[in-house]
Amino acid sequence: MTRPPATPDPDPHAVAAAARALGAGQLVILPTETVYGLAADAANPDAVAAIFEAKGRPRFNPLIAHVADLAAARRIAVLDDRAEQLAAAFWPGPLTLVLPVREGAGVCDLARAGLDTVAVRVPAHPVIRAVLQAFGGAVAAPSANRSGRPSPTTLADAVSETGAAAALALNGGACDVGVESTVVGLLEGPPQWLRAGGLERARIEALIGPLAEAGADARRTPGRLVAHYAPDAPVRINASAARPGEVYLSFGTGPETASDRLSLSETGDVREAAQRLFRLLRAADRRAPTAIAVAPIPDTGLGEAINDRLSRAAGKVG
Repeated sequence: MTRPPATPDPDPHAVAAAARALGAGQLVILPTETVYGLAADAANPDAVAAIFEAKGRPRFNPLIAHVADLAAARRIAVLDDRAEQLAAAFWPGPLTLVLPVREGAGVCDLARAGLDTVAVRVPAHPVIRAVLQAFGGAVAAPSANRSGRPSPTTLADAVSETGAAAALALNGGACDVGVESTVVGLLEGPPQWLRAGGLERARIEALIGPLAEAGADARRTPGRLVAHYAPDAPVRINASAARPGEVYLSFGTGPETASDRLSLSETGDVREAAQRLFRLLRAADRRAPTAIAVAPIPDTGLGEAINDRLSRAAGKVG
């Protein structure tokens, strides 16, 4: 499997500048292990409103509050035994928990889309972790793309999408996971599977038991719009071959011989495919094809998250 370039060490001067910018109500592009985020002080409604404006994002869609550690998560949310167990196992990492919000939590109403819950995550990337430690509060940081577009997994793609709105952008190399975090709801009743992402369902269920499919609580999580993660070109999924004028995203070493082909993974590795997904959707889109055809991806492990993103890119999921 091809690994991304080594993650740059956090630059103390850049980290301090980012923390100051966040404190001043400005936006900052920050790397996470999943995708690059457009970050703002989660307690500042004007700063959060600037995120929505920069992304063109519907305001009914809540944002994830990123915090430095478990202690910080406990200050903004109410964690039950299931949440504590998952946090101990998977934080820092690509898991977001939707939990009851704690009164006076420091996450504004706009960031929570007016809900009595908060989506919270402790990210693993050393750059955003250093900024969170220096800043001291929760940071709302949705993906640094315009709403509905593929999420950026490199600094260059993040800057091209929303850089004009940001006071500064910190480099963290290519994102190691490449798809957004998994989201699990832990409210009343059974735990809910709200969004497939960078942490496999089976690993979560091994700890806390079966996850119910999202019902009414689906509104509490980001990334569930029908047309989401979409390039400009139409996306055709589960395609066995390219049609004339299409770019083909292949998976494994199948029979596809199209000259205009990009490989998600020559070896059929879903982790590599997740890392490369958004970057290759963007690369294919730059070729101005009639459509982007994507080979079938196994719906197991991280393949579940990949297929969720592709279905939304194709406008196939409600």
